[in-house]
Amino acid sequence: MIINVVTIFPDFFATPLGLSIPARAAAAGSVTFNVVDLRDHTHDRHRTVDDTPYGGGPGMVMKPAPFFEAVESLGATSPIVLMSARGRRFTQADAVRFAAGEQLTVLCGHYKDVDQRVADHLATEELSLGDFVLSGGEPAALAVIDATVRLLPGAMSDPESAYGDSFWERGLSAPSYTRPPEYRGHAVPEVLLSGDHGKIAEWRRREGERLTRERPAERE
Repeated sequence: MIINVVTIFPDFFATPLGLSIPARAAAAGSVTFNVVDLRDHTHDRHRTVDDTPYGGGPGMVMKPAPFFEAVESLGATSPIVLMSARGRRFTQADAVRFAAGEQLTVLCGHYKDVDQRVADHLATEELSLGDFVLSGGEPAALAVIDATVRLLPGAMSDPESAYGDSFWERGLSAPSYTRPPEYRGHAVPEVLLSGDHGKIAEWRRREGERLTRERPAERE
């Protein structure tokens, strides 16, 4: 697939997308990252991407034209996602949906806000990571990209690992343990050392359901 990112800070993405699972997916040919500098789609000598808000008030608002022109230059098709505090919360189901597609374009805002015409007439959806505000859309975009790319062929050395994750057609996953069987007096649950795969599967199911029940507010 092709993942386009429109941002005023293209360097923000250089190192993260060149490491670990995103880099592995790119090397496998499953994804191509195309990071676009929004300022390349301005037409004044200062490469201006923001202006004062109509109606007054503090802060600066990102202009619509550079976003529209950047997306048009890419020939981007749906989904075109604007990272926004007003957006619906991003979920694992969104990552699965994006990973099944051929293209994803993510728009990163900055400053006080983005002109609402970008949300209404360019983006096909608005997404948020939660009820908090970041200095810009770049960290949120990286989270969306990482969650999506790890599901692509060649991204993970063991693709089956993803199917045991939290939120993969379920709530939270069960806790995980590894060697040693006891550390500083804290032991691994005996069932995991039993070799009985049926009992282990049942324990994991029960534990996942328990954690899901105990943490409902965090998933609303």
